[in-house]
Amino acid sequence: MEIQTLLASKGAKKIMIDYESGIPVGLNFLLSCPQGEIPIRLPARIENVRKILKNSAPRSIYENAEKIAWRNIKDWVDAQIALVETEMVSTQEVFLSYMIMGEKTLFENFTDGQLKLKSA
Repeated sequence: MEIQTLLASKGAKKIMIDYESGIPVGLNFLLSCPQGEIPIRLPARIENVRKILKNSAPRSIYENAEKIAWRNIKDWVDAQIALVETEMVSTQEVFLSYMIMGEKTLFENFTDGQLKLKSA
Protein backbone atom coordinates (compact mmCIF):
# COMPACT_ATOMS: atom_id res chain seq x y z
CA MET A 1 0.00 0.00 0.00
CA GLU A 2 2.90 2.38 0.72
CA ILE A 3 4.24 1.91 -2.81
CA GLN A 4 0.82 2.55 -4.31
CA THR A 5 0.43 5.75 -2.28
CA LEU A 6 3.85 7.01 -3.42
CA LEU A 7 3.12 6.21 -7.07
CA ALA A 8 -0.35 7.77 -6.96
CA SER A 9 1.17 10.97 -5.57
CA LYS A 10 3.20 11.28 -8.78
CA GLY A 11 0.40 10.61 -11.25
CA ALA A 12 0.19 6.82 -11.40
CA LYS A 13 -3.18 5.45 -12.47
CA LYS A 14 -4.76 1.99 -12.54
CA ILE A 15 -2.30 0.37 -10.17
CA MET A 16 -2.48 -3.45 -10.32
CA ILE A 17 -0.56 -6.23 -8.59
CA ASP A 18 0.66 -9.36 -10.42
CA TYR A 19 0.37 -12.63 -8.49
CA GLU A 20 1.91 -16.08 -8.97
CA SER A 21 0.53 -18.87 -6.78
CA GLY A 22 -1.07 -16.26 -4.52
CA ILE A 23 2.20 -14.36 -3.97
CA PRO A 24 2.52 -10.76 -5.23
CA VAL A 25 5.41 -10.67 -7.73
CA GLY A 26 5.05 -7.35 -9.51
CA LEU A 27 3.30 -4.02 -9.70
CA ASN A 28 1.85 -2.53 -12.89
CA PHE A 29 0.55 0.99 -13.34
CA LEU A 30 -0.07 3.71 -15.87
CA LEU A 31 2.09 6.79 -15.49
CA SER A 32 0.58 10.05 -16.73
CA CYS A 33 3.05 12.36 -18.42
CA PRO A 34 3.06 14.96 -21.23
CA GLN A 35 3.58 12.18 -23.81
CA GLY A 36 0.45 10.34 -22.61
CA GLU A 37 -0.06 7.39 -20.31
CA ILE A 38 2.91 5.02 -20.14
CA PRO A 39 2.45 1.43 -18.88
CA ILE A 40 5.04 0.51 -16.23
CA ARG A 41 5.92 -2.83 -14.57
CA LEU A 42 8.01 -3.05 -11.40
CA PRO A 43 9.02 -6.68 -10.76
CA ALA A 44 9.65 -7.92 -7.23
CA ARG A 45 11.97 -10.81 -8.27
CA ILE A 46 11.52 -12.53 -4.93
CA GLU A 47 13.43 -15.65 -5.99
CA ASN A 48 16.53 -13.54 -6.62
CA VAL A 49 16.29 -12.18 -3.07
CA ARG A 50 15.89 -15.73 -1.75
CA LYS A 51 19.04 -16.84 -3.62
CA ILE A 52 21.06 -14.03 -2.07
CA LEU A 53 19.72 -14.69 1.43
CA LYS A 54 19.92 -18.47 1.28
CA ASN A 55 23.62 -18.72 2.05
CA SER A 56 24.23 -15.41 3.78
CA ALA A 57 21.35 -14.82 6.18
CA PRO A 58 19.79 -16.56 9.15
CA ARG A 59 16.79 -18.76 8.35
CA SER A 60 14.35 -16.23 9.86
CA ILE A 61 15.52 -13.56 7.41
CA TYR A 62 15.49 -15.99 4.45
CA GLU A 63 11.85 -16.79 5.19
CA ASN A 64 11.03 -13.07 4.86
CA ALA A 65 12.44 -12.72 1.33
CA GLU A 66 9.06 -11.59 -0.02
CA LYS A 67 8.78 -8.78 2.53
CA ILE A 68 12.40 -7.78 1.96
CA ALA A 69 11.90 -7.63 -1.83
CA TRP A 70 8.82 -5.42 -1.49
CA ARG A 71 10.50 -3.18 1.10
CA ASN A 72 13.42 -2.71 -1.31
CA ILE A 73 10.99 -1.67 -4.05
CA LYS A 74 9.24 0.74 -1.68
CA ASP A 75 12.57 2.28 -0.63
CA TRP A 76 13.69 2.55 -4.28
CA VAL A 77 10.43 4.23 -5.31
CA ASP A 78 10.70 6.57 -2.34
CA ALA A 79 14.25 7.56 -3.35
CA GLN A 80 13.20 8.10 -6.97
CA ILE A 81 10.29 10.30 -5.89
CA ALA A 82 12.78 12.40 -3.87
CA LEU A 83 14.83 12.91 -7.05
CA VAL A 84 11.68 13.91 -8.94
CA GLU A 85 10.56 16.31 -6.20
CA THR A 86 13.95 18.06 -6.23
CA GLU A 87 13.66 18.29 -10.04
CA MET A 88 16.85 16.31 -10.57
CA VAL A 89 14.96 13.94 -12.90
CA SER A 90 11.49 13.58 -14.39
CA THR A 91 9.08 10.86 -13.33
CA GLN A 92 9.14 9.28 -16.78
CA GLU A 93 12.97 9.36 -16.77
CA VAL A 94 13.05 7.37 -13.53
CA PHE A 95 10.69 4.65 -14.74
CA LEU A 96 11.77 4.47 -18.42
CA SER A 97 13.52 1.10 -18.18
CA TYR A 98 10.34 -0.38 -16.65
CA MET A 99 8.08 0.87 -19.46
CA ILE A 100 6.15 -2.03 -20.97
CA MET A 101 6.73 -2.62 -24.69
CA GLY A 102 4.65 -5.59 -25.81
CA GLU A 103 4.91 -8.26 -23.13
CA LYS A 104 8.26 -7.11 -21.70
CA THR A 105 9.77 -3.99 -20.21
CA LEU A 106 12.12 -1.78 -22.20
CA PHE A 107 15.05 -3.17 -20.20
CA GLU A 108 13.97 -6.80 -20.79
CA ASN A 109 13.64 -6.12 -24.54
CA PHE A 110 17.09 -4.55 -24.54
CA THR A 111 18.77 -7.43 -22.68
CA ASP A 112 17.01 -9.98 -24.91
CA GLY A 113 18.50 -8.28 -27.98
CA GLN A 114 15.17 -6.91 -29.22
CA LEU A 115 16.47 -3.34 -29.02
CA LYS A 116 19.80 -2.35 -30.51
CA LEU A 117 21.90 0.72 -29.84
CA LYS A 118 23.08 2.63 -32.88
CA SER A 119 26.83 2.54 -33.45
CA ALA A 120 28.63 5.87 -33.03
